[in-house]
Amino acid sequence: MKNFILLAVFGIFSLAIFSGCATLPHTWPDNERNAENQMVVIQEKIGEGLQTGTLSLDESQVFLTTLKGIKTDYANLRGRTVYRDEWDRLFVRLDRLQEDIDKALMKPVRMEEPRNADRINTIQKSIDDGRLSRRLPSKEVREFQSRLDSIRREYLRMTEDGRYPSHEESVDISQRLDLLERDMDRFR
Repeated sequence: MKNFILLAVFGIFSLAIFSGCATLPHTWPDNERNAENQMVVIQEKIGEGLQTGTLSLDESQVFLTTLKGIKTDYANLRGRTVYRDEWDRLFVRLDRLQEDIDKALMKPVRMEEPRNADRINTIQKSIDDGRLSRRLPSKEVREFQSRLDSIRREYLRMTEDGRYPSHEESVDISQRLDLLERDMDRFR
């Protein structure tokens, strides 16, 4: 009986010692590698989304800023002796960011049919053809050309430095082009 009690006490102490070791802080090399891999995947997704046009420049900047904050926290954890829950919190943040990017990538790519730049060129050709064929009176040619030049300047301002116009800006340009086309159709 004495041996049984001694064995039970020894078992309880052993269990307490081993369970205490699991909660002690130490380095986590597997977590470091997994976090690095996940950050690379996230960065690639942001780049691909920006390249394909699925992500706007603003969206990608928000995602990259969030990723930069996570990378800073990762650098603070890497190689240090820390508790596992600190790594768990970092992985939760990485998972949330990846989910947000995946949601943004799932939205349909908005393609303007036809695109505003193409429409500007088409209208310019119509004005030129109307002037050459004398189908458009010179007064209207000057008015239409002036309106188109104004729209073109606004569009070029919006797209300078490789920036994509916002949805509202594109809609505004498209509506102005629609009005110009309707006015020009009176002379066809």
